[in-house]
Amino acid sequence: MIYSLNLEAALLAVGAALILSHVFALVAGASVRGFLQRFPRSTPAGVILFVAAVGWFAWLVGTTDLGEFTAMRGKFLFFTLAAGVLMLRFVREFLAVRALGMLLLLMAEPLLESAWMRPETGRLWLVGLVYGWIVAGLFFIGTPYVLRDAVQWVTAAGWRWQAAAWSGIAYGGLLLGVRASLGS
Repeated sequence: MIYSLNLEAALLAVGAALILSHVFALVAGASVRGFLQRFPRSTPAGVILFVAAVGWFAWLVGTTDLGEFTAMRGKFLFFTLAAGVLMLRFVREFLAVRALGMLLLLMAEPLLESAWMRPETGRLWLVGLVYGWIVAGLFFIGTPYVLRDAVQWVTAAGWRWQAAAWSGIAYGGLLLGVRASLGS
């Protein structure tokens, strides 16, 4: 195991993050809508998220057991950092969306690892969400305009915005409920 995150902590973190972020989207609707509409082409957000993703991946390359490739760890780190610099230099379009996709893929592993070999069926609510993030992350990296189009669709009508926010709050509450049921 790479991470030491247990299922209860994962459910608490993801559930609370969903509730807090979606409540914030309801309370500060106009400013959040504006931010989300600007996000796909935001260079500062892209650089911050991309540096975080490259740093996380470089940390994994530097600390994970690579088995028979351990002797090549230095080369892998060099190529990771070189690829990161080259992407920052030449792939500026939709960098924020691509970096978000990378972070979604990186976040999937510790969350799925926390549910690994757990007998409770409630874990599947977290696992299903994470697999959705994996699919979304792959689309964000390969076809980043998908997020831009989705944001435009959700923000175009007030009822869609409300429905999306309340759905996120409900799913977060469901995850917290699953966490509470694990203790009993």
